[in-house]
Amino acid sequence: MSEVINGFAVVLEPTNLLYCLVGVVIGMLIGVLPGLGPAATIAILLPLTFGLEPVTAIIMLAGIFYGAQYGGTITSVLLRLPGEASSVVTVFDGHALARQGKAGTALGIAAIGSFVGGTLAIVALTFVAPVVAEFALDFGPPEYTALALLGILLVSTISSGGRLRALTAATIGLLLATVGRDDFTSAERFTMGNLSLADGLDFVPIAMGLFGLGEILYNLEERHRKVHAPPATVTNVWPSRADLRQSGGAIGRGSVLGFFLGILPGGGAVLSSMAAYAWEKRRSKHPERFGKGAIEGVAAPETANNAAATSSFIPLLSLGIPANATMAVIFGALLIQGVTPGPQLVTENPELFWGVVNSMYIGNILLLIMSIPLVGLFVRILRVRATVLAPITVLITLVGAYTVNNSVFDIGLVIAFGVLGYLMKKVGFDPGPMVLAFVLGSLLETSLRRSLLLFDGDPTGFFTRPISGVLLTVLIAVILLPVAQLLLRRRRATSTSGGTSPATTDADATDRAATDRAATEPGTADAVTTDPAATDAGMTGPVAPGAPDQELTREERKA
Repeated sequence: MSEVINGFAVVLEPTNLLYCLVGVVIGMLIGVLPGLGPAATIAILLPLTFGLEPVTAIIMLAGIFYGAQYGGTITSVLLRLPGEASSVVTVFDGHALARQGKAGTALGIAAIGSFVGGTLAIVALTFVAPVVAEFALDFGPPEYTALALLGILLVSTISSGGRLRALTAATIGLLLATVGRDDFTSAERFTMGNLSLADGLDFVPIAMGLFGLGEILYNLEERHRKVHAPPATVTNVWPSRADLRQSGGAIGRGSVLGFFLGILPGGGAVLSSMAAYAWEKRRSKHPERFGKGAIEGVAAPETANNAAATSSFIPLLSLGIPANATMAVIFGALLIQGVTPGPQLVTENPELFWGVVNSMYIGNILLLIMSIPLVGLFVRILRVRATVLAPITVLITLVGAYTVNNSVFDIGLVIAFGVLGYLMKKVGFDPGPMVLAFVLGSLLETSLRRSLLLFDGDPTGFFTRPISGVLLTVLIAVILLPVAQLLLRRRRATSTSGGTSPATTDADATDRAATDRAATEPGTADAVTTDPAATDAGMTGPVAPGAPDQELTREERKA
């Protein structure tokens, strides 16, 4: 308990308070501006954190992440334009309320839900993260191997770009992680004789290129294709008692669902908001209201995405495993600051751990206070042309990349990965799995090789340890589940197309029975014949005895 109190003492230092405010304001601003996103912003600002204390830097970057969840709501409601991917679902009912003259109500409910969801998730994070970290102290190389594999696979499975494309991107990320000297043999791999690649690819230019420059290029092209209506006016921002009662259950359920989905690798704010919206619509007695201005359709996803943004820090700080692309960038920021996330962080660096956790309480209060009064300012910012903002952002990105190592080679990497990121977005590849696999690639390779040394090269040794065995069993289940679903769908399709109607079956049975009787009973063979005219007409079946011109003589039958 004393460490938690000391964490508040760290947060309340003037410098940390200032950077917490800076982080949430930048986060809200980035959430308002469509397309850039928190991952890109944090990647661009990574060089600015070098001169800061580790706890101050991470407090600011965390503020950017959960602040962006607030900001994305404003444009979703007023302009029908999601500023952040997690606010896509809010468009459905938020903008419908704005057209009804209730934009202020939608923004007020979203702000309250975001505050409640974020705060409840922080309280749960305070109690859950130390327990997870203590449990993870028993992790060795086999456990980290299984955990890294499971994290990469789950992110690839849930990714927005499709499973095959996400797995392809993750494979490229793992391949990029092998560039440089081998940690065991010191042999150079894929360096092509370039000394700048001897120590491997740096995370900062990769993140700044894929998420920064790539997003800017892609969004410049997309904005030219879109025409947006003028924003709706905001009047009364405080919801009525009826609105609060109606959305109370949705806020509570969104908090719980968002917290648990945020912990899962690949879960995060986007999946949580969509799941919360679908849950509310499914359990509603009047689902037809959704999409036409249901207040629960705003409260549930906004609460869930903020709860998930907070709970995604649990696997990062407790296990050293980033749950999504933004957490991967923050993971890289921690490594740059000389801090290794993982189970030892709680005991070895409690000031940073509890300082970051407790800063979220302050950040959520600041966001609740500022989210409504600054709506007018953010709407004005949207009127700034992209052709003005984009060159400034690109310049900041390239200068920041150069200042990391004072290397022109890093600028070339940023440009190369920026083009790659643009092309990936263009053809539907999500760069998130690639970055996450690159971050976890080093941990995966080192842990795997140490585990094989430990087991004398026997891969079945992973199943002899309880934790790694369970994780690998879950991994196999995740792999086999889509295959089983595909086979089941094909089997159902085959059985449906190959089935015959009962009427056809009965007719066939009747014909077979009549033919059998004709062959076995004397005197009936002449009766059971086939009419050539009927055959030509496409009809088959027994011909009635005594029909004119249809009975054949014995000589004709012999012929």
